[in-house]
Amino acid sequence: MSSSVLTPAAAGRLSPRRKSLVLAICCVSIVVVVMDISIVNVALPSMGRDLHATESGRQWAVDAYTLVLAAFLVLAGATADRVGRRRVFQAGLAAFGLGSVLCGLAPDIGWLIAARALQAVGGTMLNPVAMAIVANTFTGAAERARAIGVFASMSGLALALGPILGGGLVDAFGWRSVFWINVPIVAVAIVCAALFVPESRAERARRFDPVGQLLMVLVLGSVVYAIIESGALGWTSPVILGLLAVAACGVAGLLCYEPRRADPLLELRLFRSVPFSSAIVMALFGLCGFGAFLFVTTQYLQDVRGLSPVAAGLCLLPVGLPVLVVAPLTGRVVGTRGPLIPLVVAGTALALGGGLSLVLGPETPLPAVLAVHLLFGVFLGAVNPPITNAALAGMPRSMAGLAGSLASTGRQTGTTLGVAISGTLIGPQIALGGTAFTGAAHRVWWMLAALGAGIVVLAAISAGPWARATAARAGALVDHRP
Repeated sequence: MSSSVLTPAAAGRLSPRRKSLVLAICCVSIVVVVMDISIVNVALPSMGRDLHATESGRQWAVDAYTLVLAAFLVLAGATADRVGRRRVFQAGLAAFGLGSVLCGLAPDIGWLIAARALQAVGGTMLNPVAMAIVANTFTGAAERARAIGVFASMSGLALALGPILGGGLVDAFGWRSVFWINVPIVAVAIVCAALFVPESRAERARRFDPVGQLLMVLVLGSVVYAIIESGALGWTSPVILGLLAVAACGVAGLLCYEPRRADPLLELRLFRSVPFSSAIVMALFGLCGFGAFLFVTTQYLQDVRGLSPVAAGLCLLPVGLPVLVVAPLTGRVVGTRGPLIPLVVAGTALALGGGLSLVLGPETPLPAVLAVHLLFGVFLGAVNPPITNAALAGMPRSMAGLAGSLASTGRQTGTTLGVAISGTLIGPQIALGGTAFTGAAHRVWWMLAALGAGIVVLAAISAGPWARATAARAGALVDHRP
């Protein structure tokens, strides 16, 4: 175990085997965190029946997790830079494991939602912190690029394969097993992190921004709560209108307060870069679409078509397999030709997937369903590397971590909104099943088609010379911030 703080020189002296072990430990952490976003979807029908959960309860079982991830990613990264990345990484593993235990023991949906939030608190300490550990362990430009490529590919693969693994576990051992399986994995990861992951800190850690953090939580929490509960309360109810007013005030507070901070939680000057702003919106659009797809599809396969959890999971195999092929190819294309082509491919695949899903019904032949799922796999494999590349385009090294964290926040926020919006759109038709469900799902599929088209448009806008010039100006501006 290394007790000293890792410096670039010390990192260069680590053996290739030690570096590979560090990368493997970090990849395991990202797999369990990201997989728990999607693995729960396939367990929702069984979970809902067992816990007598309402539709909004099902939505919160997913969104309590992704909402906390979105709200606290930047804070967790800054904390790790200050107090030590390995220390925060191990604390995150412990919190995630404890949350998994409590999820497995949950007696009702309220306890499950609270335990999911605790899981996510641990998850926020793993996602950005693991990336920082990898970046500080692999110091050479070429080896760092390869390591980050492997690490990033694990995220997309875990998101796609979560329902497949979840289906097998639910069918064999019940829905609680999707949480219990995390416990031994996390325990081994804690021990391995203590033995093999060296400690590291930032040379200059960003200062905490508690006001900005509170405002961000208010905005995200109010919007998501309003969307999820609007079906039951109505958009004109005092509660929903009050939540939207809180969100609007939170946005106004961020716009007024953050520019005055030396180290703001949200560096608003970054948004003067058209590629960066487009990347955040594309991350939100893309993962909103994929989150909605998973939420609706897992219930369509089980509640409408009557498939078992394991069969439903296997039906999502065409989503996971393309990621193995498309993600590495996308990384090479981004490195040689830039992000435009992969983003156009991703947006087109999402739009086509949403459009073709309109023809799916209770009796649609299964091969046709699987062919549509293949498009969503192509989308997921193609979307992440170019978004990260676009977010970092023109940014100085000092802002790379923050820019990457904000891109991850956009992804998690998109997933949260996708579940919230799709649950609201299909509403009570879930219980009716059959053609009532598929008819209501048309609204979700139209939304996905529009989101895919939006990604294509934003990709074209952000790829031109004018957009690249705005990135260079924004990068120079934040690099010399007083």
